[in-house]
Amino acid sequence: MAVEVKLPQCEHGLGDVILEADSPRLIEGVAIEANRVFPDDRGWFLEVGRLGQELLEGFPAESTQISAALSYPGTIKAFHYHRLQTDYWTPVAGMFQVALVDLRPGSKTFGARNTFYVGTMRPWRILIPPGVAHGYKVIGPAPAVLVYVTDRHYNPDDEGRISYDDPRINYDWETQHR
Repeated sequence: MAVEVKLPQCEHGLGDVILEADSPRLIEGVAIEANRVFPDDRGWFLEVGRLGQELLEGFPAESTQISAALSYPGTIKAFHYHRLQTDYWTPVAGMFQVALVDLRPGSKTFGARNTFYVGTMRPWRILIPPGVAHGYKVIGPAPAVLVYVTDRHYNPDDEGRISYDDPRINYDWETQHR
């Protein structure tokens, strides 16, 4: 049985566009850390993360799952959320417009939305707690690859879905700077 929640009524737009990893406007429980990219004449290296350290501290080895998704330019994958699962996203190629919405009625940021422009040009890692809906749009001319780590194996009963264009979330996926 899928998880259902009461959705907030959001104004049309993007919410807070997060430009700094330590922004005070981050949704409660969301954490960001800059990823280091090591380029050389052969290409580049990027470490996705280390279990038990930094944002992956507390991810149990016995149930942690590591996955990757390639999406084509213009693709929108949104929104879904979890009751129990924590997600850790590391964009490794291309650019994403990531959208988060706090669906937790008891949270001090209930109904808040965050937008992040991450990927090759801003290599951030994003920790997304349970109860925060998340999704993305691939921006730019190239496909984008997202590596994501979850602290639990996939369980469809822990996941809820909301249409990318749900009028209660009211997220604006259109290009902003034309």
